[in-house]
Amino acid sequence: MEKIIEESKQGESLVLENKPENTKKLFIESYGCAMNFSDSEIVASILSSNGYNTTQTLEDADLVLVNTCSIRDKAEQTIRKRLEKYNAVKRINPKMKVGVLGCMAERLKSQFLEQEKIVDLVVGPDAYKDLPNLLAEVEEGRDAINVILSKDETYGDISPVRLMSNGITALVSITRGCDNMCTFCVVPFTRGRERSREPQSIITEIQDLWDKGFKEITLLGQNVDSFLWYGGGLKKDFVNATEMQKATAVDFDQLLEMVAVGFPKMRIRFSTSNPQDMHESVLHVIAKYDNICKHIHLPVQSGSNRILKEMNRLHTREEYMTLIDKIRTIIPNCAISQDMISGFPTETEEDHQDTLSLLDYVKYNFGYMYSYSERPGTLAERKMEDDVPEATKLRRLQEIVDLQQRNSWLRSEEFIGQTVEVLVEKLSKKSAEEFSGRNSQSITVVFPKENYKIGDFVNVRINSCTSGTLKGEAVGLSEMN
Repeated sequence: MEKIIEESKQGESLVLENKPENTKKLFIESYGCAMNFSDSEIVASILSSNGYNTTQTLEDADLVLVNTCSIRDKAEQTIRKRLEKYNAVKRINPKMKVGVLGCMAERLKSQFLEQEKIVDLVVGPDAYKDLPNLLAEVEEGRDAINVILSKDETYGDISPVRLMSNGITALVSITRGCDNMCTFCVVPFTRGRERSREPQSIITEIQDLWDKGFKEITLLGQNVDSFLWYGGGLKKDFVNATEMQKATAVDFDQLLEMVAVGFPKMRIRFSTSNPQDMHESVLHVIAKYDNICKHIHLPVQSGSNRILKEMNRLHTREEYMTLIDKIRTIIPNCAISQDMISGFPTETEEDHQDTLSLLDYVKYNFGYMYSYSERPGTLAERKMEDDVPEATKLRRLQEIVDLQQRNSWLRSEEFIGQTVEVLVEKLSKKSAEEFSGRNSQSITVVFPKENYKIGDFVNVRINSCTSGTLKGEAVGLSEMN
């Protein structure tokens, strides 16, 4: 499982429309990947039905929740600092309750509640429906905890509240959990085994978003390519399914096509893919439908076969390159992005050079690059020594970043002179006279506002670029409107 951490979104406190009958106030912050932000929308929906309106003022809150991530040490340190802040406020307002949700909750449950005594409740990723009961326990003066991982919880029956939404783009969760036991990753231990959501509930949620005016959705999961619905249950138990269940099962390429056909004027993205699970059939579906975005996030983590084996990645360098070649052949205009880790245990200079040569082979449009940090509870932490010096990790990371920057420039320059379709999402950060949106390849495009509005699909002719942004001028509305 790969997790994209959008730094600009970390620590967002979320707000929804108040219900006049609700009397209590909820302050909820989210950290980590898109899955955590999606989960916060589910939590807000549950608590909105149980008497809570949201507030952005910490000091006003009756209940403070932080939805947490365990993927990197930096994320955990940030959350610990926030818990210190919450507890400082709590000393002034003793009635305020503090809770930890998500991946850190599952991993550090006893430490938070019993040893450090810094929270009132701890709720794992599969226990959000139990929140009203847990809060009742807290109100009666008892600590509350539920971190049990479910075999079938997908929250398919809960309509998420769209928090801090621009009303244009939305996340739609299609799977939970992960079966890939990558040695660096804590997700299988914090989110459980992989299970998929019933397709009709996904379609119903997208229909609701369409009816509300949303223009783009991202199908979200720890590993979307292994989506498999056969009536419920874990993916690993599919071998025991009946012949009828197997004959009527829905996999990812079928789901993707169902959504594309059902919502022809809605843009469709998906994240995240795993090289070992991405089948050629999915590529043909992407190529067939104009409303499926031409961008694949395809984490690789290392270009060295030896390190890939140490990471328990179930693909080789050569298999990954073959998949890249297929993408380039079937979807010639497809952008590809990566996740990469520098300094994994035992990584040598030769392994690092293999990573750089892979970067040069693929020439990704963009990527998410990190130096290795040992995560408690992972197989790597239990069985491997973190033996690459920090200075070496950071030097190798910088070389990866520098090469990616050069390749991003090359890929951006390819768009100059082209006309691309852009979904207008917001005002540009740098000028109120310009709009910002993304093209099909998930590259940010900035152009003068003129008479267009947020939510329009606009054709933009690209005149210039930076390594991460395209700049141009509008030439008219696209056929997607």
